[in-house]
Amino acid sequence: MLKADSPIHETQPNMKALRFSQFGELTYLKLEEVPFPSLAPSDVLVKVRAASINPSDVKNIQGKMEGATLPRIPGRDFAGIVVEGPSNLKGTEVWGTGGDVGFTRDGSHAEFIAIPAAAALPKPPNLSFEEAACAGLNFVTAYEGLVARASIKPGEALLVTGAQGGVGAAALQLGHAFGAKLISVDRRPLDPVSAAPLDLLGHIDTTHEDIVARARDLTAGVGVDVAFDCVGGALFEPVLSTLAQRGRQIAITSAGQRRVSFDLLDFYHRRLTLAGIDTRALTVTDCAQILQAMSRLFKLGRLKPAKISRRGPLSDAQSLYSYVDKGAEGKAVFIFSD
Repeated sequence: MLKADSPIHETQPNMKALRFSQFGELTYLKLEEVPFPSLAPSDVLVKVRAASINPSDVKNIQGKMEGATLPRIPGRDFAGIVVEGPSNLKGTEVWGTGGDVGFTRDGSHAEFIAIPAAAALPKPPNLSFEEAACAGLNFVTAYEGLVARASIKPGEALLVTGAQGGVGAAALQLGHAFGAKLISVDRRPLDPVSAAPLDLLGHIDTTHEDIVARARDLTAGVGVDVAFDCVGGALFEPVLSTLAQRGRQIAITSAGQRRVSFDLLDFYHRRLTLAGIDTRALTVTDCAQILQAMSRLFKLGRLKPAKISRRGPLSDAQSLYSYVDKGAEGKAVFIFSD
């Protein structure tokens, strides 16, 4: 039993955490007993109650991301309870994510995590810890693209590729919340349950439909105002061709090929805008501010985290990480005892 008036690190010598000291195989990720995080004067200590695994967490260990310093505890998304810090924050249920978390700052795949007090954002009360741990990165990416960069407006047509993925599904929900007309694009058939509340203009199945022709058909020949591309690669140029005059395209990745080409004369004649989004540039404090802007929408139930398909303790790391690496449908989440 922890004493209420004693710092946890003084009553427990170590904590359990996943950590890796070299890039490459997922087997390099080990469950270890490690010292408690060192708290700066402006930090709080959060007891992690749930932490999801993102594809970027897997790629981090594989050495496919840039900027990580080793040894490192991975994990970007988290939800938990503040147990050390200013008295007004202790006991607060918080949630968050960050481009620095798990890369240059130890991450959430541990029993405790240290974050700046400014990043201790209260969790929407209607979300469980597990649900809150599945929201951060997906919705921060969607918000940064649609709101901060594309300035999506009510009534505009929004096309989202990779619509069945975590970020794509978040972008559709956020676009719907902002009053956009939605077109989903994916190689998989649309999930009717998740699509029903969105009132889509239509769904484009890339396995047998032409994206450009179908998008033009759905918009009466005008094209879409905003394209949120969660795929890139071979889809980049076709998606760009779906844009209307003054259309904006958001790029967050490139599957397969990194180099793409397009008709530059057509690009400037149609006065298009291309914006790249990299959430790795956003700190845990930056992300807290973005999540705060969406908190009301979560409280109202207008935004909902991705479904959870696997759960387990830190000791199941190899199984859960491998599941995500193989292209999980739904989120894999680490859960911690109270």
